[in-house]
Amino acid sequence: MPKLALGHRGEASEPDFFRGVLGELVLTFLFVFIGVGAAMTAGAAKSDAGGDLTAVALGQALVVCVIATAGFHISGGHVNPAVTLSLAVGGHITLFRSALYIAAQMLGSSAACVLLRWLTGGQATPGHALAAGVGPAQGAAAEAVFTFSLLLVICATILDPRKLLPGAGPLLTGLLVGANSIAGAALSGASMNPARSFGPAVATGVWTHHWVYWVGPLAGGPLAVLVYECFFMAPPARTQHQQRSTDGWTDIGGEGIYY
Repeated sequence: MPKLALGHRGEASEPDFFRGVLGELVLTFLFVFIGVGAAMTAGAAKSDAGGDLTAVALGQALVVCVIATAGFHISGGHVNPAVTLSLAVGGHITLFRSALYIAAQMLGSSAACVLLRWLTGGQATPGHALAAGVGPAQGAAAEAVFTFSLLLVICATILDPRKLLPGAGPLLTGLLVGANSIAGAALSGASMNPARSFGPAVATGVWTHHWVYWVGPLAGGPLAVLVYECFFMAPPARTQHQQRSTDGWTDIGGEGIYY
């Protein structure tokens, strides 16, 4: 059964703590800048709606793959408060560290969208909105399901020592994000990431149903980790190939929880 680790202020003096927090700030900035920028480009291309959706989904998939891989050894490359909280609920990261990570993610996302708005001469930074006929409760439920699937894949491809393809987690996660982006277009937009929704809201001042993109992911993600840890995870006994780290479970080769 997962156990929460509260952590303490003394963690801030650990050599990798500042690196991790700064890493989340920079990585989330790049993740949102590229992802939102791709959505802005697709919207301005005046192509058919299906093509726009495919382009946005592809952009999201690619940026997750690349940023997650790049940040793997720096901070874990979470770039998503739902992922960070889920890992904290699973006992893989302390609550103290997770709080600083989430603050850095919010700041990085906001800075990225404000910069994009300035660079484009005031063009709106696209956020997430409920599709026609979808209510807030339905949207939150959809976000919970999409985020549940995201964390389930992370558990299976990263956390579980029985994973079939070591090192393939970022690619598989990116593919799922792309697929969910397409599936969620007719529902909530499949944000799965409160930081990704927060930045555009800050830049544009549009907060309609914004709570949906916090409640859904922050419910679905931790639930997935609890379900996987309790029912599907390999026995808790760790082999000689694994040791405890400050960011999560790390093997001798340096592979950590990236996202």
